[in-house]
Amino acid sequence: MYLHTQQLINEIAVDEPDPAAANALQEGLGGQFGEMRTMMQYLFQSINFRGDAAGKPYKDLLQGIGTEEISHVELIGTTISRLLDGSPRYNGKKTDPVDEPGAGGATPLKIALDTSNIHHYLVAAQGALPVDAAGNPWSGSYVYNSGNLALDLLYNLMLESTGRLQKCRIYEMTDNKTARSTIAYLIVRDQAHENAYAKALESLGVNWGAVLPIPKTNAEQFPEVKKLLDQGLQNVQYTFGADDLSEAGKLFRGASPSDATQELRTEVMPEGFPMTISPERREEFSPGLDKDLLALIQATAEVELKDADNPKETKASKKPKETQK
Repeated sequence: MYLHTQQLINEIAVDEPDPAAANALQEGLGGQFGEMRTMMQYLFQSINFRGDAAGKPYKDLLQGIGTEEISHVELIGTTISRLLDGSPRYNGKKTDPVDEPGAGGATPLKIALDTSNIHHYLVAAQGALPVDAAGNPWSGSYVYNSGNLALDLLYNLMLESTGRLQKCRIYEMTDNKTARSTIAYLIVRDQAHENAYAKALESLGVNWGAVLPIPKTNAEQFPEVKKLLDQGLQNVQYTFGADDLSEAGKLFRGASPSDATQELRTEVMPEGFPMTISPERREEFSPGLDKDLLALIQATAEVELKDADNPKETKASKKPKETQK
């Protein structure tokens, strides 16, 4: 079973809308090497895992990373949504005056026609989509699950390395603080997952470094990334096991494959950061609750709350009049 804690796994910095950055981030969400792919690949590998008790640490490692990837999908999707939210007011330059959608007879969603992905406005009401940066839908054919543990782990290491490489490229496409806060976090967590799969391969006697050198991106040059690396976020792996039965720690321990001077450790889960609900967007008719409908919903809720607080009175009021005394 899965439990959901209403916290974001990382804090999203506040900045102005940036629809172009939002579309670049779509590659990190729904692209071939994006978070939706890693989430599905690791979960399917753990679901389909075969073997005896000796294989449990490997299954638990896949399960834990796959579960974390669910939170990454939530994080990057929320970031895209925030980069788009209110973007009809955005002019592309901080020195430009703020637009008022529809002011002076202007077309409220004109920005959708010439800025990034029109489907962000036409289909998603200024929200994220399960697509890549070119608008291609995410495909289940991306998922690799051979049934051979060594092959799967080697492929996973390659997937994390490529994902980190792409996120470094996306980082250098934008200086938007909202985008970079999430990109930096995912770069560091990709490195943690590279470490995890590298340690698992080493335990199987696979000399992964000779056949798959992890690309040197020098990501520590990015200030947001360096801050997280200094905190050691690349050396911790979460189990997300509420029952504390995960054996992933048997693999994720000892010296880090990416830096032998640092030690690896496992934890159940991070503390997280508060989540908020986006405001409605009238120019998108979203959610579009009119005053009468909203009043009806509130009145119904008040009645239901009153019934919940006074269950005996509710039962008595439902009895036929002749039986009431």
